[in-house]
Amino acid sequence: MSKILKGTMILTGATFLSKFLGMIYTIPFEQMVGPEGIELYFYAYTPYNILLSLSTLGVPMAVSKFVSKYNSLEDYETSREMFRSGMYLMAMTGVIAFLVLFFGAETIASFSLSDEDSAAVLQDTTYVIQMVSFALLVIPSMSIIRGFFQGHQSMAPTGVSQVVEQVIRIAFLLVGVYIVYYVMNGSLAEAIGMSTFAAFIGGIASLLVLLAYWKKRKPHLDRQLARQGTSYNIRKKDMFKELLGYAGPFILVGVANPIYQLIDQFTFKQAMADAGLADVAGEALSAIHVLSHKLVIIPVTLGLGLALAVLPAITSSFTKKEFEKMDGQINQALQIIALLIIPAVVGLSLLSTEAYGTFYGVEQLDYFGNLLGWYAPVGLFFALFTVTSSILQGINRQNFAVISLGVGLLIKISTNSLLIGMFGAKGSIIATGLAVLAAVSLNLWKIQSSTDFSYMKLFKRSALISILTVIMAIVVTIVKLVGGVWWNPLENRAGALAILILGIGAGGITYLGLAYKTTLLEHVLGDRVKRIERLFKRS
Repeated sequence: MSKILKGTMILTGATFLSKFLGMIYTIPFEQMVGPEGIELYFYAYTPYNILLSLSTLGVPMAVSKFVSKYNSLEDYETSREMFRSGMYLMAMTGVIAFLVLFFGAETIASFSLSDEDSAAVLQDTTYVIQMVSFALLVIPSMSIIRGFFQGHQSMAPTGVSQVVEQVIRIAFLLVGVYIVYYVMNGSLAEAIGMSTFAAFIGGIASLLVLLAYWKKRKPHLDRQLARQGTSYNIRKKDMFKELLGYAGPFILVGVANPIYQLIDQFTFKQAMADAGLADVAGEALSAIHVLSHKLVIIPVTLGLGLALAVLPAITSSFTKKEFEKMDGQINQALQIIALLIIPAVVGLSLLSTEAYGTFYGVEQLDYFGNLLGWYAPVGLFFALFTVTSSILQGINRQNFAVISLGVGLLIKISTNSLLIGMFGAKGSIIATGLAVLAAVSLNLWKIQSSTDFSYMKLFKRSALISILTVIMAIVVTIVKLVGGVWWNPLENRAGALAILILGIGAGGITYLGLAYKTTLLEHVLGDRVKRIERLFKRS
């Protein structure tokens, strides 16, 4: 159990820092390029993320599961052979994905725009999509190294490389945009093209970090290989058959969020135009899927880190038929999600106006802040979908993730334009929430039916978490009302920031204090809480 928490803390800390940096840089970036630039940026990154997931074929996480399984059987030779073969496969699929995105950029751009957009806008959108495609040449090969280390339940290489990748990408992005747009007086499309090309530069930096870890860890891995007594001598054909059997559903899980965004990219502006809201369609689209998403993804970070950390442990327990231990691991994974993400998304929803105003300015804040308030709870569903899909893969029920995601996408496609017509921009958020919630519900049902897992303890803990969250919400609401006497978040960023800080501080202290006093933290997080408590007592 401690290995899950250790891996979770490493990956969560690194992913949180990476996502936090990804949120912070949007403040100067949005100021430099404006809503039109953010919209162009979104058009490039959504198809890129989908092609990235398709080009990796779900192999990096599948390799994590494969390596964990054969390491538990002490067959390190098979694990190493899969790593070598996977590297060649990722290099090839990366090149193919690059060619598809680069030469298909104009077609993708034409589907993304409405009938009212000009030929110049089409040309600009095509250009920025082509610039981001270069990252596909390096990211797939880099990601499989992360998967190999995670299979050894070594999370530091993934965590460190994520942070380095993000720091280098952001630095190149901001400096590049400033030079192109403000020093060289280039066009907005050229500046956004430079910002999307930064993904390639960040990927190179991350790859160098992972190669350094490989050089450092290789002697230890070689000693494991030398001590191996027996080998299963799996043929390469059977090896890839098993790997791709694991990998298929990983593709869909990894591509889930980008596909939801792609549906909006292809339907949102036209649906808004049909509803008579064409004048705010572009800004609303970027406000939801770029600016608000950057804020919402912070609470989801724990879910992403936990999903990566829990899979090798559950796979190992399932392979060794340690079912009681596996039940405990599943229970802890879901309880951590409830403990940390439920209050986080509720708090963000309550402070949505203040959060959006602090980071992105107060222009049309009442409209865009409201969109963030609707979008925040969807973060909980995304986190649950990631973790429950990861659990299904750990217990060899990965094929069901295809069904649950398919149901979710069908709901999104069938309701998106209808709900946008009824509720405006927030209709697309409602459609996404309903879709992901349906997928999560199906995953939870499948976990229970496949393992006889009991949700009783989870329900009891979630009930206590909900009570504490309601108390926290009351405190935050009072802070907003009292703070509003002195500061109006709709007028300036300083007012929004003041209430945001007070709201987060009061809400966070209230929730964590109550969670500690009721021993909720100790029951969910275990000995880690006692260690932190002893550390504070010493100081």
